[in-house]
Amino acid sequence: MTTGLIPATILTGFLGSGKTTLLKRVLGEAHGHKIAVIENEFGEENIDNDILVADTQEQIVQMSNGCVCCTIREDLRTTLSDLAARRRKGELDFERVVIETTGLADPGPVAQTFFMDDEIAESYLLDSILTLVDAKHAEQQLDTRQEARRQVGFADQIFISKTDLVAPEQVDALVHRLKHMNPRAPMRKVHFGEVPISEVFDLRGFNLNAKLDVDPEFLTGDGHGHAHDHDHEHGEHCDHPHHHHHDDDVKSFVFRADKPFHPAKLEDFLGAIVQVYGPKMLRYKGVLHMKGSDRKVIFQGVHQLMGSDLGPKWAPGEKKESKMVFIGIDLPCDILQQGLEQCLV
Repeated sequence: MTTGLIPATILTGFLGSGKTTLLKRVLGEAHGHKIAVIENEFGEENIDNDILVADTQEQIVQMSNGCVCCTIREDLRTTLSDLAARRRKGELDFERVVIETTGLADPGPVAQTFFMDDEIAESYLLDSILTLVDAKHAEQQLDTRQEARRQVGFADQIFISKTDLVAPEQVDALVHRLKHMNPRAPMRKVHFGEVPISEVFDLRGFNLNAKLDVDPEFLTGDGHGHAHDHDHEHGEHCDHPHHHHHDDDVKSFVFRADKPFHPAKLEDFLGAIVQVYGPKMLRYKGVLHMKGSDRKVIFQGVHQLMGSDLGPKWAPGEKKESKMVFIGIDLPCDILQQGLEQCLV
């Protein structure tokens, strides 16, 4: 990484979804990555004791392949700044951090740590949030636990595990449901954590500019070749007919416009929306066509924290349009729709 920042990945998913299996694979594989793993777990399934010795005074364990493990019993911020300090002093050698959250955790506050704290922001770059979904138990978990739905809404990449244990049509129904909740995260099926490292790291889910270079299909709705029986834009209108009986509270709302945005109006409107609905807004992201700018403006946020960045210039002949996606809990789609339309020139 030219920036010198340490990339961080947040790994989330419900109990038994296979996070530990995936982590063991990532840690045990001789792929030449030196990884620090932070386990934010409290008495749940720890990575094997031969890797992590939980009752030692020293919270950080060096592994034979150069990886580092630590279990947090306190604040994530403190642990991250401690790791960065020890790396600067040459006491620890690692290139990236993976934070495994507890099965019931909301990834929001973990992600916010990377934005809110200057010291953390100067050392780390939040790369992406990965969510593991267990195909066998997902339906019940999504029906009964809002935490599970939030984890889906936050994801930059979704891995579906245990698909071999359920019928193909059940997997299709699950993919369909997850896409309604989060149309912007690519999904792939994983078998016992066998995922190529390239699909786990450097996804740049949070890196504003790079995301567009990496993913030209950003927001085309269903950009990943899953055959679906419908062709409407996911989440385009909040009241579109559902093809399934689940009406999850985590939903997506997509806004597109050809007219440019009025910068001051848009800033005021988004600022107000975030103030009121921030806790219910999980992830939001967009590529904006702004009046008076020959460059794309890229914006994104987590809960109340919003950031924007100048992107590349609009190419000659390229259609200038704004595309935004909001993923959240019971979002007021009509207010978003009307408010955004009023910000157009």
